[in-house]
Amino acid sequence: MLSTKTRKLNPTLLSQAKFADEPAWLTDMRQAAWQKIDELTLPVFDKVDYHTWPLFEFAEKQTPVTDDPTDLLDPTDHYQFVSVGKRTVKNDLAAELTDKGVILTDMQTAIRDHSELLSEYLFQKAVKFGENRLTAVNAALMNGGAFLYVPKGVEIDQPIDLMQVQDSRGKENFVNHTLIVAGADSHFSVLQRLTTIGDQVNPAHVTVEIVAEDNSYVKFSALDTLGENTYAYYNRRGYLENSARIDWTMGVLNDGSTVADFDSDLRGDGSHTEMQTVALSTGKQVQGLDTQVTNYGRHSEGNILQRGVLLDKSTLIFNGVGKIIHGAHGSKAQQENRVLMLSPKAHGDANPILLIDENDVIAGHAASVGQVNKKQLYYLMSRGLSKAVAKRLVVRGFLGVVLRDIPVADVREQMVDMMERKLSHEQGTE
Repeated sequence: MLSTKTRKLNPTLLSQAKFADEPAWLTDMRQAAWQKIDELTLPVFDKVDYHTWPLFEFAEKQTPVTDDPTDLLDPTDHYQFVSVGKRTVKNDLAAELTDKGVILTDMQTAIRDHSELLSEYLFQKAVKFGENRLTAVNAALMNGGAFLYVPKGVEIDQPIDLMQVQDSRGKENFVNHTLIVAGADSHFSVLQRLTTIGDQVNPAHVTVEIVAEDNSYVKFSALDTLGENTYAYYNRRGYLENSARIDWTMGVLNDGSTVADFDSDLRGDGSHTEMQTVALSTGKQVQGLDTQVTNYGRHSEGNILQRGVLLDKSTLIFNGVGKIIHGAHGSKAQQENRVLMLSPKAHGDANPILLIDENDVIAGHAASVGQVNKKQLYYLMSRGLSKAVAKRLVVRGFLGVVLRDIPVADVREQMVDMMERKLSHEQGTE
């Protein structure tokens, strides 16, 4: 197996990824990105060596399964958008929202029906395809995803729920790109649920771009539960204009190894982001999560909160970067990175970094890596709880500071259920 760093991609992958009748601007962008792949370097995730991971082991002969997984899709009534692999199996936006100009569709349909609008935002602001080798691969080989556009002044009370399934029942490439555009003065919430069916070894490349225009507000929540045989790369980026706000709440509960870039660029004056992540690592799983907020605008504010739990022989690395650019007067950058160790054989690290190039700012950070609080365990066990149950309650309390900010009760329950499943593994190994 060639490493991710040196592997050459077969040109047939480029032709396979193209959408039917895609416009010239997109084909040209794919080609430009393809030509840069071998020139660009891989992004650095401090203290995580992922170069031997099969992130570029794309199937040149794909064998997709076309039967719908009814056991997975039955409980998705409240989802407005559901895709399995490259196929869209549900797209059901309320008529009252479409009447207001809201667009929700799969990426292929968006490129066909809204090409001019898409060309203004796709790889233009939040993510640039020439940034590194992984972003170039995503631009060249994008073969699915979703597009959500909320026009100026539109407020949506109920969350927009997206279910996107990696189909690993056969060999099928999953290069998924979701673009969310919040028009000026719009307010809405989005939930993205990512999961895997099947047990074939397939890489997953997942990108989310959110462009928040002036005075818009987006609450974005994610529940990531990709499979054990999936090596995943996530790239979630926000581009915030004047007085815009994005609140991110992400549960990274994959069973396979993961590297992720979670970034927000506070381009506008008075822009604001809250970036919150919880992660659990089990078995021999390796996860490296980089979260960065860059303050460009004056009086902008960015806060990072990351909490993670490690079991068995797993690895979890949190890298947090707060960066204030010269000229961002009155800005704020705060971060907190905390890791809880449930196994002496696990490896965890929390690395906060502040890069400040302006005087009139407020910035700070906190980090810790430690074990379960023995006093808390003793107290709970003195009330009759077993050690395993007491430990799980402490962990839930440790992660609860992030979970409480998920806007949908069903999603909070799903995330707790997934955590319980992973934590029950630790109980069985005591």
